[in-house]
Amino acid sequence: MPDTVLVTGGADSVGRVMAEAFAARGDRVHICDVQPDALATTLAANPGMRGTLADVGDPAALARTVVEATDWLDEISVLVNNVGIGGPRASIEDIALEAWERTLAVNVTAMFHAMKLVVPGMKRRGGGAIVNFSSGSTRTRLPGRSAYVVSKFAVEGLTLNAARELGPHGIRVNAILPGMIDNARMQGIVAAKSRETGRPLDAVEADYLRFISLRKKTQPADLAAMVLFLASDAGRLVTGELIAVSGNLEWED
Repeated sequence: MPDTVLVTGGADSVGRVMAEAFAARGDRVHICDVQPDALATTLAANPGMRGTLADVGDPAALARTVVEATDWLDEISVLVNNVGIGGPRASIEDIALEAWERTLAVNVTAMFHAMKLVVPGMKRRGGGAIVNFSSGSTRTRLPGRSAYVVSKFAVEGLTLNAARELGPHGIRVNAILPGMIDNARMQGIVAAKSRETGRPLDAVEADYLRFISLRKKTQPADLAAMVLFLASDAGRLVTGELIAVSGNLEWED
């Protein structure tokens, strides 16, 4: 039986790759995204997919997304909480309260809210799968990125506690910890570091890869494959896990 899937941030980068992978295996997929052009492009390329323009940090917009998704999906069997923002880059004493609160609102509270909205339906249908996106940075830590790292630790706490609470209802909850994703955001970080240091792009990238055991970047397709496994019958006994898909991220600057 096909799954009914909601992917937040599903119009671009990893989110789009995941959404299209679910659709390719025959699932019915609803996405939301804050980028109108990306959303329109993705939906145009995938006629069987539907979507909502929404900022998940806005509870009303997220609620509207779930209403629109359930209107045609009936009840959601798979939730992928993919959206996350980088937050402020500053020392603890220099982080603006508004930036701190915005980071936690998007990275944690939105995931909680999405889960709160879809769990009743999952309970009614006797099960479901929730995959939350954390970060390999919870293992390496990142000075100057406290809001981001704290928010991702909170995602992991939410995931682990929800797995225990929801397990008796057949609902599995896991988190993915990506590393150096080969996407536009990471390419921008490498380019900025190159400009800042005056070093070639390939040298900067090599510095990052030096602290990944497999010396490889994480491809969006790698993350999609893990998420599809966790949402499949093959992953039926996997819950309460924090799964790194990073090539073993040892350290980062």
